[in-house]
Amino acid sequence: MRLSDEHKARIRELVHETAGERAEVRVFGSRLRDDVRGGDLDLLVTVDERVANPALLRARLEARISRAMDGRSVDVVLQAPNLQEGAIHRVAAEEGIAL
Repeated sequence: MRLSDEHKARIRELVHETAGERAEVRVFGSRLRDDVRGGDLDLLVTVDERVANPALLRARLEARISRAMDGRSVDVVLQAPNLQEGAIHRVAAEEGIAL
């Protein structure tokens, strides 16, 4: 995984501050591959409660984590009881690595 221990800890901290202490975060996509360079940071953030405004939560997470990652592009996929799941959720849950 192409993330430093400091970045992993900061991402977990920001997810908990923004989405709640029980939120879980998984990294998936190109950041898991050590043989490639660049690319954005793909995260699956799972919460166990309904999300009233998913677009706002997603935007806040992406902005806060991007700033912590020195401007790196961040894509957040949200998983919550009231949100419809698609193929990306299954792929991220199966292939992603928990932080």
